[in-house]
Amino acid sequence: MMRKVSYLVLGAAIGAAAVALGPQSVMLVSSGARAAAADTYRQLNLFGDVFEKIRTDYVEKPDEGKLVEAAINGMLSSLDPHSSYMDAKSFRDMQVQTKGEFGGLGIEVTEEDGAIKVVTPIDDTPAAKAGILSGDIITDIDGEAVQGLTLNQAVDKMRGAINTPVTLKIARGPQKDVKEIKIVRDVIKIQSVRSHVESDDLGYIRITQFNEQTYDGLKSAMDKFQKDAPGDKLKGYILDLRNNPGGLLDQSIEVVNAFLERGEIVSTRGRNADETQRYNARPGGDLSHGKPVVVLINGGSASASEIVSGALQDHKRATLMGTRSFGKGSVQTIIPLGQNGALRLTTARYYTPSGRSIQAKGIEPDIEVLEDVPDELKGKDDTKGEASLKGHLKNGDDEKTGSQAYVPPDVAKDKQLIAAVDLLHGVKKAAAIPVDPAAAKTAAPSDGAVDQAPAATPTPPVATHFTAASTCSSFRTQRTLTALRSSARH
Repeated sequence: MMRKVSYLVLGAAIGAAAVALGPQSVMLVSSGARAAAADTYRQLNLFGDVFEKIRTDYVEKPDEGKLVEAAINGMLSSLDPHSSYMDAKSFRDMQVQTKGEFGGLGIEVTEEDGAIKVVTPIDDTPAAKAGILSGDIITDIDGEAVQGLTLNQAVDKMRGAINTPVTLKIARGPQKDVKEIKIVRDVIKIQSVRSHVESDDLGYIRITQFNEQTYDGLKSAMDKFQKDAPGDKLKGYILDLRNNPGGLLDQSIEVVNAFLERGEIVSTRGRNADETQRYNARPGGDLSHGKPVVVLINGGSASASEIVSGALQDHKRATLMGTRSFGKGSVQTIIPLGQNGALRLTTARYYTPSGRSIQAKGIEPDIEVLEDVPDELKGKDDTKGEASLKGHLKNGDDEKTGSQAYVPPDVAKDKQLIAAVDLLHGVKKAAAIPVDPAAAKTAAPSDGAVDQAPAATPTPPVATHFTAASTCSSFRTQRTLTALRSSARH
């Protein structure tokens, strides 16, 4: 409402000035507007001229549809690393992916310095079973070099019919040792939540991504812990978000709410002030009953993972251990384009409850714990982070890049997990762990917020199903899905 009033006042002021100064001022204003519009139309005419020249004079007849798609992709990629165009097939693939089941190899990949790099193989998938490791660089797919391909193009080549083989050539370690690995494609069913009892009295929960099943999986795990270890037998929780690249915004909010009784979880802020949305914990949503929590993060923890860890850190509800997170503090909204696919557009930045933007900075753990990296992976165990991505959204002068992302496959050598167990058992002390359940209900201060809008009841989370009728306030006439993801799965 304030924004509308401001516009009305501004309009009245312009009108009064026009009366006082006469028609010449009106002509100046309208001429400036017309000049800007004319310049835009000239640029569009230039695009049309180039397109027509390519159609008529290129040495071979071009695919006109691909020309238009390439132009759209070029326009979006000039904005930031996470805005992109998805054709109809890619859009369908993403819909399937967010539901937690899709076809492929089971590799999380990202683009780094023009190379296709494995973030992590997904547990119990063909890629994991074939020996693909985090940090591997994919150089060839079925004998074809990936140099020059976009991330989406490389992913498309690795996808295919179930039970068909694909051969990857990878470079591994600082010496870039080359290996060829043959993998048979399969249906990839993502179990985003895995859990077990750790050291007889701790609930260990690993979230590998935030898809539509994440909160339900978390709730089932916590209910089982409390059933199997009633009363005071369960001493606390370990929430493992290492190498979790993100996912759905609403799921990250629900996960935080499983450990909080009240207070702000996250705010998203777009270009215009009236697009700010705040998401608060629901009373009665805390499934942990105030038990101590340790959250494990590393250089591969991005987006939705950072929302969860940042909120729990700001509320002093958990102790964060590991290494600095990736630093992806932007929100992408998926805007369907009918039969033409969808637009993935960066529409907002998100902020932790205390008003922190972690964009290109990441979240620093309360306690840094470095893993012992095998010799063959030394020098290749770090991720460069959001700040190293070309065209990333800037966030001041103190941006930070690079953080260890290695997790030992042998839990007996996992120093971060061992440290978390010791902390919850009282071997080490940390002020961030509440002494009693009541401490978990203390909301973090919001004085550091970038804007001072009141923390009212939040707008419901944007749609998490592409077929849902609810809308995002930024695009009130379109069905949208807000995703916070730093890389691509296949």
